Amino acid sequence: MQPTTHELAGLPEPDSASLEHSNQTARRISQHIKQVGGRISFAEFMQLALYAPGHGYYSAGATKFGAAGDFITAPEISPLFARVLARQCAPLLEQIGDADILELGAGSGALAVDLLAALAEHGQLPRCYQILEVSPDLRERQEQKLHAAHPELMSRIHWLDQLPVGLRGIVIANEVADALPVERFRRVADGMEQSCVVADGDEFAWQRIAAPAHLAAAVTHIETYLGRRMPDDYDSEICLALPQWIKDVAASLEQGFMFLFDYGLPRHEYYAPDRSEGTLRCHYRHHAHSNPLIYPGIQDITAWVDFTAIAEAATDAGLYVNGFVSQAHFLMSGGLEQDLAHMVDLDIKAQLELSRQVKMLTMPGEMGENFKCIGLSRGELTTPAGFAFADRTHTL
Repeated sequence: MQPTTHELAGLPEPDSASLEHSNQTARRISQHIKQVGGRISFAEFMQLALYAPGHGYYSAGATKFGAAGDFITAPEISPLFARVLARQCAPLLEQIGDADILELGAGSGALAVDLLAALAEHGQLPRCYQILEVSPDLRERQEQKLHAAHPELMSRIHWLDQLPVGLRGIVIANEVADALPVERFRRVADGMEQSCVVADGDEFAWQRIAAPAHLAAAVTHIETYLGRRMPDDYDSEICLALPQWIKDVAASLEQGFMFLFDYGLPRHEYYAPDRSEGTLRCHYRHHAHSNPLIYPGIQDITAWVDFTAIAEAATDAGLYVNGFVSQAHFLMSGGLEQDLAHMVDLDIKAQLELSRQVKMLTMPGEMGENFKCIGLSRGELTTPAGFAFADRTHTL
């Protein structure tokens, strides 16, 4: 059953400024819906709710990451994440030589801060640390954070408005793919339906229509891959933008390696028959729920990532899939124990805090299993140690 716009039970009430911003965003989306004929696809609604200039969740000024925001990412949980990643990056930077790092969507800037510090310890700072950030607000916060932590490195750090050309180095994307707009669809007995959004007064509502040809073809491709038809009344989502995003990043990479971290599944698990309501989730003040039609502009909207789609697009673009592992296995294979060797020298309070961080990053009930890392490369490069154990590439 589709969620309704009245599912507010258990969610914190927005403060007056946040509510006003959300109302303004809703009015802007509502006006757009009226201008284009009365309905838009959910992908277009998600694009506006997240990225509309001055209004969208990632374009406005509210705090998004950390305890004061709506969710927390691995780099904010602990610098251990960046330290393990640095261990994977350092040999690659040395192999490539005079190499850059490109971070896609740097969030709060926490990963960049800790990664640069750890790479400095390895003696392998990149020639340039580039950040492609679509949010002016986040870009400003990143710059402030990095300047405070590494004033001596600011000449190496650059913000981009578009993907570079001829990149030689490393691409990092942590929780980026999940924020790409998705289409919602339903398999029905006589075909496929698309979930659209209509304006209903000051609120939004769902409306299903026959799926357009391109959406029906994309879902049919998935069913062909699975070797079975989805059950009737099966709801899910598909990110039609994901393959092109991977191909665009691949086109910018002349030689190098890409680490892509996100929560997601291989396709046969993503579209399992019992996962009949999809994976669409919203995050507001550390509360997860399933109604994307409320609080536009002040809540995050995400969907889990189909890692098979990433592997397909990467292969089509000439990249090699080096490995696909859970975040827990990436961290443990990548040398997490080396950063815990000093744990016995810490006081009890610090030991407990470090233990808490490790559990959040690696336990199956936290981020350890739901989050995955896929490694993609162009050119002859050694596969990082983080992919050495429990590789799941065969499941893609």
